[in-house]
Amino acid sequence: MPDLDPRPGSTPDDRLPSVAIVGGSLTGTVAALMLTSAGFPVTVYEAAPAAASPAGGLLSLEHPALELLDRLGVDQSEYLTGPAQHIEQITVIDRRPTATVRRAYPGRFTTWTLLHAALSRRLPDPIVHRGVRITGLARHGDQPVLATAGGPTPPADLILFADGRTSTGRQLLDPGRRLRYAGYVAHRGTTPRILPPGDFQRFEPGPGAQFNIAPVPGGADWTFYLPATADAFATLFGDRPDRRAFVLPHQVSAAARVHVDEHATRLLPAAQAGLVDVTAHRTAVPMMDIDPPTRMVWPVGGGHAILLGDALAPVRPHTARGANNGIEQAAGLATALTQHAYRGADLAGALNGWQRRHLPTVAQHLRLGTQIADKLGLAQPVTDPAPGAPATRAHAAVGAGSRR
Repeated sequence: MPDLDPRPGSTPDDRLPSVAIVGGSLTGTVAALMLTSAGFPVTVYEAAPAAASPAGGLLSLEHPALELLDRLGVDQSEYLTGPAQHIEQITVIDRRPTATVRRAYPGRFTTWTLLHAALSRRLPDPIVHRGVRITGLARHGDQPVLATAGGPTPPADLILFADGRTSTGRQLLDPGRRLRYAGYVAHRGTTPRILPPGDFQRFEPGPGAQFNIAPVPGGADWTFYLPATADAFATLFGDRPDRRAFVLPHQVSAAARVHVDEHATRLLPAAQAGLVDVTAHRTAVPMMDIDPPTRMVWPVGGGHAILLGDALAPVRPHTARGANNGIEQAAGLATALTQHAYRGADLAGALNGWQRRHLPTVAQHLRLGTQIADKLGLAQPVTDPAPGAPATRAHAAVGAGSRR
């Protein structure tokens, strides 16, 4: 992994470095809170014109991430979904649960919506600029600036791209690393049926499928992983997975609903299939892979541009590490910048040490996601999983209750 070149003027002075953050989701908002609490002047640019919709999915946060949020003063009662601390892994054969293994999870469960709301209400409104879509990165004098449709933003000393898995920042800074479709889809829904407080449940009905469900405020959140070729994805959702990285509710076709319902009826226990059937609000996410990053920081004039969280490398959700990676990277970056600004640490050296700590972790979780998918039989899509097609390959094996 490359070292950062020391830059003239990196010795700290009385002026704290200014920071522009692209992306107001979880990682960007956490980074903004950590840096503002340390005294840094921060501006956040978010492409969405309004606050997030109340439809975010289930997340798991490990204890290190929870502790970092505690230090920000974000009370866990504001965002945790309940007291659950376990995951039940349930083997399903012929639609019947046959074995359950209950494991303690080293953390707690939340939803994107609850956590984002708890974080966002703590950001000072004047620093957040919504409806700003970043189109480029340039220099003004010796400082980086962001290009937008309305003109350049004010210069900043550091630009942090935390703009998600389809990151504009990654396209600008690391264009050789492109997302690749992994051959299966996470179908997601929030059912209005209230479940009793309980654990996160993971149903495994054989190779080629996995179904996760957990109670959330007002209902239950489920994710159903099923293989699909790129052509089948386009049939279900109106475009190919490399062009539709997130499927919004209005883009979920009637055929996609039937496709998921039929698989739930064929593969899942009746209670879980029933929860899928009554779910009106649905989304979907094609699973994507990306090469491991070799750097997180790029010099731009006398400043730097940085990739964080999913903008750096989106990991598969089976790893339960997406939000955790982003929060831990943001905390490490805040520490590095604080050491530079208040303790006289060389900025390039501090940033280089930060990326050296986090790059191996990201690479490890990228590998882990592939390994989990391989074990579940999700790595290779069936030839034709389109709605109404006969079950083939992995789906035929699942329907017969076979195990890998």
